[in-house]
Amino acid sequence: MLAYLLFLQSFFSCQSVQEYAPKMEAKLDFTSFTETRQKPATAMQPATGLVFQSIDGGQTWQDVSVGLLAELPVDYLLAKNGEVFLGSAKGLYRSKSSSIAPVWEKEMLLNEHFTGVFPSHTGLYAHSNQNGFFQNITKDIWVPVFTKLKNQVFRTLLETLDGNLFMGSDNGIFKSTDQGKTWKHVYKDGWMIQMVESDGVLICTNQHGILRSTDKGEHWDLVISEGGVGISAEVIKGGFAAITYNTESETRRMRISTDAGKTWQPINAGLSAQASISSIKEVGEYLFCGHPKGIFRSADRGKTWKLVLPAIKDKVFNLSVSGKVIYAIPQNGGC
Repeated sequence: MLAYLLFLQSFFSCQSVQEYAPKMEAKLDFTSFTETRQKPATAMQPATGLVFQSIDGGQTWQDVSVGLLAELPVDYLLAKNGEVFLGSAKGLYRSKSSSIAPVWEKEMLLNEHFTGVFPSHTGLYAHSNQNGFFQNITKDIWVPVFTKLKNQVFRTLLETLDGNLFMGSDNGIFKSTDQGKTWKHVYKDGWMIQMVESDGVLICTNQHGILRSTDKGEHWDLVISEGGVGISAEVIKGGFAAITYNTESETRRMRISTDAGKTWQPINAGLSAQASISSIKEVGEYLFCGHPKGIFRSADRGKTWKLVLPAIKDKVFNLSVSGKVIYAIPQNGGC
């Protein structure tokens, strides 16, 4: 009799669990938030060919796309201060920069199309064309900022060493001396792409070439103009590096300046003229550039170049550097 009663209890208990299990599953999600952050990608096919990394000065390269969504459209790359950021149409991803493969985490509250991430002394800023700028307050917490700047298409943001903020837009350059509470339109001729600072000198890539300012961005002079467009600018040892586009020959040219941006010398020796050279970076004693034929490295300040990573199909590598670690993403046209 005891065995029979135990059997009945077990039977009705199982029936009860089965009856209520669907209702419980419909109400509860047992996937933890931590697990979701650590594993943002659940695609059936592993991601490949999205991000590459070199930890030995460009001699070897590793595909570090694992953990991202397969076929993720990566539009933006930034490696800075020990972190790596990827902007895409499916949100913003980040990882710690190190000598091992990145562990990609998706910023859970940022699911829109992010076109840029900009480091500053007061924290990270991220930009989307839909909703403007967000500032990273703490991990996973991003708040909208600079909301008074409406009806503008922004491409770059820079915080200078003296605490001034500069924004480059399709309508010129805006400056703020009070952390974005108020803005002054300091330059109005053409759109901007990128801004950098070194030893009090500001360099900005512009629709007409390369701009330079030595008075904290109040006035700007055009230092390169050959019927072309300024594409990229970087700070290197002893000066600046830049890429310009000539609209007549439809080719891009790399240059460096060793006199604080006053004069510029081409460093394209040995590289075929192309319309889509994407970026120029410095790592240790080397210069690197993204070229339609692949990633090239120079040990003599651009006098000669060596191919270190061939191109993937018809894409051009865009580069970013954190410390001595180099990251590269292949993009259409090198934009």
